[in-house]
Amino acid sequence: MGGHHHDHDHDHSHGHNNKKVLLISFLIITAYMFVEAFGGYITNSLALISDAGHMLSDSIALAIALLAFKFGEKAVNKGKTYGYRRFEILAATLNGITLVAIALYIFYEAIERFINPPEVATLGMLVISCIGLLINILVAWIMMRGSDTEHNLNMKGAYMHVISDMLGSIGAIIAALLMMFFGWGWADPLASVIVAILVLRSGYFVSKSSLHVLMEGTPRNVNLEEVVQSISRIEGVKAVHDVHIWSITSNFNALTAHIVVAGDRTVYESDTLLQNIQHMLEHKNIAHSTLQIESEQHRHDKSILCTTEAGAPDAHAHHHH
Repeated sequence: MGGHHHDHDHDHSHGHNNKKVLLISFLIITAYMFVEAFGGYITNSLALISDAGHMLSDSIALAIALLAFKFGEKAVNKGKTYGYRRFEILAATLNGITLVAIALYIFYEAIERFINPPEVATLGMLVISCIGLLINILVAWIMMRGSDTEHNLNMKGAYMHVISDMLGSIGAIIAALLMMFFGWGWADPLASVIVAILVLRSGYFVSKSSLHVLMEGTPRNVNLEEVVQSISRIEGVKAVHDVHIWSITSNFNALTAHIVVAGDRTVYESDTLLQNIQHMLEHKNIAHSTLQIESEQHRHDKSILCTTEAGAPDAHAHHHH
């Protein structure tokens, strides 16, 4: 099938750019994370420490995305027929859980500080958070310009991290100014709580979307009913049933289905029909499809989805229904 190669090359150049952008962003953010953590420790600012925690989550997200591209390129082998593409999703799940943990730790620390606000070196805090803001703007700009933040789950995740990081730096800047001009000691823990809420939110969404993939959920960018209708409309298709659609990893959706055709069709005719269906599916974001052709005599249930009970003795013998 001609369609595949073109898509593959296109992804490849994208993948290369994504990797380069990720590497640069990872190095910048990780370096500054250490500066900010150290700065937070010296100036005694929880807002800076929490922002550094946020940056840590960024750098983990970027490292995961980098590793995912690396692993994703590893060859398919007999033990792993889909290659290592799932690694990305597992890593994203881990990242999501880490974020939730960081957020909870910051909440815990902040409560202590609301009760008795410590002395904070506000000028140092202001300088460090301003530099942090500039670094985030730089990284976001590099990502926007050089990579596929639109479609790749990892790139999108990394980009969203950097954007929410920016808000963290802004929070720290405002807190520093409030403490300098009004002496409001609670501004520092308040800013850190706001950052923690952002961290918690991104942790929740990253975990939720990656778990959806791990649970073989129907991909967000595919409409099951629409796909079934489109298959049914193709000339020669009498019925469609046992449809399964899932994601292997972001941007790699797979489908299996049983297609009922007239029994007097030749193998060649059926083959052409299959090619038409596969071509149509590629336009609907389904890169990999496995279709089983059946004649109308093949006895089966009419349901679109497979309704066999997993524990039933004839789980594999669909036609006994």
